[in-house]
Amino acid sequence: MSEQIPDDLVEVGRISDAYGVQGMIKVIPFSEQETILLDVDTWWLMRTDLKGKPLESMRNANLVRSRAQGSSVVARLRGIADRDQAQALKGTTVYISRADFPSTDDDEFYWVDLIGCSVYSLQTDPAGLIGVVTEVSDNGAHGVLHVQRQQQILGQQYEPMLNAKGKPIEVLIPFVKQTVPEVDLAKRTIFADWPVDF
Repeated sequence: MSEQIPDDLVEVGRISDAYGVQGMIKVIPFSEQETILLDVDTWWLMRTDLKGKPLESMRNANLVRSRAQGSSVVARLRGIADRDQAQALKGTTVYISRADFPSTDDDEFYWVDLIGCSVYSLQTDPAGLIGVVTEVSDNGAHGVLHVQRQQQILGQQYEPMLNAKGKPIEVLIPFVKQTVPEVDLAKRTIFADWPVDF
């Protein structure tokens, strides 16, 4: 009997292939925080098409063991006993309940928690709104906040700023302590030593 599907699932990786002949799988994490895949025992699996449309029902899988393997994670799931079964999972997306994420230190953050936070510039007084975080990526040296510029239209209402082609304007801000000295997840705000306009 499967568990009830949590409503706080986060995409954390994709199964790229079988690993070895004893039913292990290889998972490519979606961020540098692959330790989530190592620390959480219950994974949720669903195959989707290239546009993210579900091709099958979400199902849970219990982790038997896992370990880091270079930039990927190799794992054994309960009930997957041979290479053919593992190979059948290729292309499946791995989700984990946000409630199951291990706690972090005060100066550490899960990237998923930064999505949707408003970013304010410390170079203006009072701090001016730069925009809203839509994505966090890794450039190899550190995280990068993808911030969609916002403009005030009425009172406290904001809308995305668009370029001449009608596309949202995005700013890339290095997610390092000297550039981003303050993150307040409770208030969904980030303060950055970054100009509002440039």
